[in-house]
Amino acid sequence: MSLAVVHSRALVGLTGHPVSVEVHLANGLPSFTLVGLADLEVKEARERVRSALQNSGLEFPHNKRITVNLAPADLPKESGRYDLAIAVGILAASGAIDAERLSHYEFAGELSLSGALRPVRGALAASMDLHQRGQHVRQVLPPGSAEDAALVPDAEVYRASHLMDVVQHFAPQAASAEPDAAPSQWQRMPAQDRPPEAPGADMADVKGQTASKRVLEIAACGGHNLLMLGAPGAGKSMLAQRFAGLLPALSVAEALENAAVHSLVGAFDARSWGQRTTMAPHHTASAVALVGGGSPPRPGAISLAHCGVLFLDELPEFPRSALEALREPLETGQISIARAAQQATFPARFQLIAAMNPCPCGFRGSRQRACRCSPDQVSRYQARISGPLLDRIDLHLEVSPLPADELLTAPAGESTASIRERVTAARARSLQRQGMLNQQLQGQALDAHCQAEPAALQLLQTAAAQLAWSARGIHRSLRVARSIADLAQSETITPAHVAEAVQYRRALLGTNGM
Repeated sequence: MSLAVVHSRALVGLTGHPVSVEVHLANGLPSFTLVGLADLEVKEARERVRSALQNSGLEFPHNKRITVNLAPADLPKESGRYDLAIAVGILAASGAIDAERLSHYEFAGELSLSGALRPVRGALAASMDLHQRGQHVRQVLPPGSAEDAALVPDAEVYRASHLMDVVQHFAPQAASAEPDAAPSQWQRMPAQDRPPEAPGADMADVKGQTASKRVLEIAACGGHNLLMLGAPGAGKSMLAQRFAGLLPALSVAEALENAAVHSLVGAFDARSWGQRTTMAPHHTASAVALVGGGSPPRPGAISLAHCGVLFLDELPEFPRSALEALREPLETGQISIARAAQQATFPARFQLIAAMNPCPCGFRGSRQRACRCSPDQVSRYQARISGPLLDRIDLHLEVSPLPADELLTAPAGESTASIRERVTAARARSLQRQGMLNQQLQGQALDAHCQAEPAALQLLQTAAAQLAWSARGIHRSLRVARSIADLAQSETITPAHVAEAVQYRRALLGTNGM
């Protein structure tokens, strides 16, 4: 047979697109042509495939005109994931393996010059996309990728360590019965179980800071974004690093979404699968590193923090363009990256925990050291955070440093496990009532599920008028009050709940109190 078709898959964002690898062998001047909008990495597959076949003891058709077409032709192809499919297609077209048995398989893997298979990015994302579409396809993947793809429920994944493993499995019966053939490492991957949750940093390590822990508990209950303001060494980073432990365990769907995004950049670790991710990019990170970009589009830190926590320390030091790029995903829970050739959408439903100093020197309002900053310096420093971005942060917390005598003599604080138990119970109440977290309530759902007493509404109106809140700020305070009521196991929002929510929405000094 001189024509063979092998199936593979291309990824644009988290969306998989079927790719048909068509291989044709014809008489004529010997050549190896690869077409189908292939990137340079894909075109280099010609040399990898040639060497892999020869070093595996297989015959490469040197005397043939080889044409490989990656269809559809208008879909960009990148990376070395098509090496295995191209090699299998050449062997099928030359009759070395049974081409009829390839129709229900998809192949992905990079070939080394010796024929060994190397892992590829996005194997889990491709497997999850097949699962969501309800397509039953047998996937052939190299070690390191097969284990990730097998995390998806009901996925049929086969692992092959070498090109010869694939050849022996699909070879005709006569060829596969050779007595001196090497033992095949072809193996179907069993369903992968979630690993036990690794113990993390405990909130009991934080001494004192009772008010700060209360705000973190409210934020974890309703999924609210939080800005911490305090002097250096007050404990802002210590609190933020322990926040993810307060959140309930991820569901299987959430864990797969987060793992799929990490697999796109080759950063997925199966040992941490199912655990909340805390991303803490440096303040020199660009807007592309933070929200994603590039060509082809790649996910950024906000997508890698999907269903987890994004911690931005030294918030005013981030580039203004990077901070302003957060405004849309904070509202929508996703980010769309448009380029001339293609567009990709990545999930970005993260919880923002930000920290900053009150002034450039960091000691404005401190009892321990005097502030050296002028009012103009303080105003310019705090103005680096725009009003629209500040308006999207539900909770504003002032973290005060603990005096030395209290720090050394204070007992251990409340553990993460006990706080997490209350948060899990409160979240369960909100999900049972409205099917979503309080932070996601909008429109009619906000009116229906945030039932407040008349005195509570009057208090909220008075506070909004005096502090010049925007409509978004009023609604966010109402959602925070709903989370406080859930923690108190109250069906209605009382004035006490509103009063507590109002004090957590203070403005930075020098701003207008959005």
